[in-house]
Amino acid sequence: MENEEADKKFTWVIKNFSSLPSEKIFSDIFVVGGCKWRFKAFPKGNNNAENLSLYLDVAESESLPSGWERTANYKTEHCLDEKEPDWGFTSMFPLNELAKDSGFLANGELKIVAEIKVLKVIGQLDVYGFQVLPSQLKSLSRLFERHPDVATKVSIKNQYLKTGYMNVLLSLIETLRQSPKKISKDDLDDAYAAVESMTDVGFELEWLKKKLDQVSEKKEKEEVGEIQIQKIEEELKDLKQKCSDLEVRLEKEKAEVLAAKAPVLLADDF
Repeated sequence: MENEEADKKFTWVIKNFSSLPSEKIFSDIFVVGGCKWRFKAFPKGNNNAENLSLYLDVAESESLPSGWERTANYKTEHCLDEKEPDWGFTSMFPLNELAKDSGFLANGELKIVAEIKVLKVIGQLDVYGFQVLPSQLKSLSRLFERHPDVATKVSIKNQYLKTGYMNVLLSLIETLRQSPKKISKDDLDDAYAAVESMTDVGFELEWLKKKLDQVSEKKEKEEVGEIQIQKIEEELKDLKQKCSDLEVRLEKEKAEVLAAKAPVLLADDF
């Protein structure tokens, strides 16, 4: 995700906060900027103090490939990576002070509202269960928005193979956005084979098959049309040559007629 900000407000309500033990607790996982996040809180602080410690945590970071990095703006801008998958702070005020006139702690419930801006992503993202590159995020989001059931029945467990199929699908979509003239017959044959293979493992691709049929039909019409155009051009060329020959003959005949109409000059006339 280069030069692109993705932001979202997330609200975490912790019930019975005052009676929670000092151990860390986690919020539900949520997605911002194509990345999975969660909040981690130490109700009594890291050092068993009375101050709340709150951290933004990259969820499921252990499953991300080596070299991953996320830069997010959460109160202050901070970079999270495989060496430091979380970051946060400890409240300057004890809980009893935090509760006074703050509106955050009421009836034993603590309400945390945070706005997160994702500024930079390095490494693959986990989107809809697929590991994809940041550059593919927009295409994948658009795909699931238009076809939400496209992968609900996919039975592949191997993440690399599953992602490989998704990469093929995204490439097919990009290919079919081209003009039929730029798509070869071999490309179409490969596309049909790929769609059949992906359908066998659970992808719902009837919509893509229809698109392929449309492109194939256009391609066939294009090829037939080009043959007809070539044939007509050859016939027209022959006709033009015939017309040119007729024009030469016509001029020759006109010249002979003019010569025939001219008076015959006799020697006595001089």
